[in-house]
Amino acid sequence: MERSIIRLLTCGSVDDGKSTLIGRLLVETDSIPHDTIDSTRNIRRSGSTIAAGEIDFSLLTDGLEAEREQGITIDVAYRSMTLLDGKRLIISDAPGHEQYTRNMVVAASRADIALVLIDATKGIRTQTLRHLTICSLMGINRVIVAINKLDAMGYSQTVFEEIRAKVQTALTSMQLDDVLFIPLSALAGDNVVQGSVNMGWYEGQTLLESIQDWQSTDVTDVSARMRIQLISRAENFRGVSGTVHRGSFTVGDEVKIFPSNQLATIAKIITYEDEIQSAHDSDAVTLVLEPEVDATRGDLIAASNEDLHPSDRFNADIVWLHEDPLIRSRSYLLVAGSSQTPATVTRIRHKIDVNTGIQNTATNLGVNEIGSVEIATDSILTLLPYLQSREFGNFILIDRMTFKTVGAGMIRHSLRRGENVVTQKYEVNKAQRAAQKNQRARVIWLTGLSGSGKSTIANGVERRLHSLGMHSYVLDGDNLRLGLNADLGFTPQDRAENVRRISEVAKVLVDAGLIVLVAVISPFEADRQRAKSLFDEGEFLEVFVDTPVEICTDRDPKGLYKKANKGEIPNFTGIGQGYETPKNPDLHLKGDADLDVNVNKIMKEIF
Repeated sequence: MERSIIRLLTCGSVDDGKSTLIGRLLVETDSIPHDTIDSTRNIRRSGSTIAAGEIDFSLLTDGLEAEREQGITIDVAYRSMTLLDGKRLIISDAPGHEQYTRNMVVAASRADIALVLIDATKGIRTQTLRHLTICSLMGINRVIVAINKLDAMGYSQTVFEEIRAKVQTALTSMQLDDVLFIPLSALAGDNVVQGSVNMGWYEGQTLLESIQDWQSTDVTDVSARMRIQLISRAENFRGVSGTVHRGSFTVGDEVKIFPSNQLATIAKIITYEDEIQSAHDSDAVTLVLEPEVDATRGDLIAASNEDLHPSDRFNADIVWLHEDPLIRSRSYLLVAGSSQTPATVTRIRHKIDVNTGIQNTATNLGVNEIGSVEIATDSILTLLPYLQSREFGNFILIDRMTFKTVGAGMIRHSLRRGENVVTQKYEVNKAQRAAQKNQRARVIWLTGLSGSGKSTIANGVERRLHSLGMHSYVLDGDNLRLGLNADLGFTPQDRAENVRRISEVAKVLVDAGLIVLVAVISPFEADRQRAKSLFDEGEFLEVFVDTPVEICTDRDPKGLYKKANKGEIPNFTGIGQGYETPKNPDLHLKGDADLDVNVNKIMKEIF
């Protein structure tokens, strides 16, 4: 199948000349309106050395005023042109600054060819290697390494060969099979569209030629698939809507819905205009299925003979995009196409040193770092290995508190088949167990600083409940660290895992019909919210025991504040590590108030 569109990504470090190169390519192929070209003769960046009346090619792709003022590209600029063979070239000019790596990742996810520029006057830089690594992870078919600004180095072949040798050494740790090296000068136009008279020693292709002769290698996977984006309902009508990904669906085809593995037949294919008999790659359609299977948004429709393996455990590569590090055991929102579900990074296998390609052990990932992780999702998803399907093998992670995109990931493989582990249903349920005890099962989650009075209040509440003949249990953070959580420390990662385990135990006890009192510092809002998400509406009562750190220090029943102030206890909440005050607790208690007052307030909520 011949591709009619080629997507080209340009990337590299700051000021390597990406925007200038693409601007020249567009101008020399007559792909820019003449009035737009003329306007660039009268606009200058701050500090520009381009003579008045000359074209500043970089302005043709840098669209934001902020970019012109800073002299760097901060957003992905898209331009298109028609190649000599009639194919359409979509050009993505990605930012080179580390701060905007996320923009580059987005552009790379759709690219067929990556053009990585290197400034010959500066050589290989960290961001250059990071972009090459991302290109490798993204499965980009062809990489063109353009060594730019050779005019400033006297068009030296030695400089070109030295940089090429260093890049080839770095490439040995990457999965890039089709790599071309081109010496050029974007400013002077050498080897961009026309061959260079200044570099007679180079006999290879120009940049334009290397783009035009590219042939797609990803045409073997022609299986028809469609992610359900919408359940369309009307009177006496139900259809599933989405966009076909490769292949085709035809009326009468038997299809399978994943992850449920239900079979159905396509009865109708409807577009916004009319009914059709067949739907092909990129067609947006509504399928009417017989019988009306129980499908939902995010499910995948494929041919009935497809052997796909939905799962809730995956190995993936992640590019971390946020200033706050990736925290193992913290819950994020995983979005893959129209599917979304809470997900937890259960293990960080390693992170990649982009300078050496070495895989180093890691407990977290910082901004712009790349690593291999294991992910557990709350729901079973149908995701394919990224190298098999870029469309169904990518995802993003979203912070559940801020809703900011914090990571971009590529599925490597599922860790096990999720369909082999299912929820077992028993005749006696949570409501019946609670009714037997004549009480409402719920969890009372007490959070606050060490020494704030959480355990004392929990003990008082349980004593009161016991005297009333009610069934309860206290999960105390200290007690659990002597057994269940004895292997955990006090880093943010271990604290997240500590809260995760305690919340899962609390969920089991609530299912048993008990009133569960949790007394644990749980300093991070995201972890507390993840714990709350495990429970039904009204089952989770967050109680903030608000005690000033000065009072906690004076109490200091375990002598911890004294040790922390001496530097003997790192990561101590309130001194070495921050405590995130609950934003909207269900109950706000003063830790220095009378015990009976606080106990009565909780008892009132229970009843």
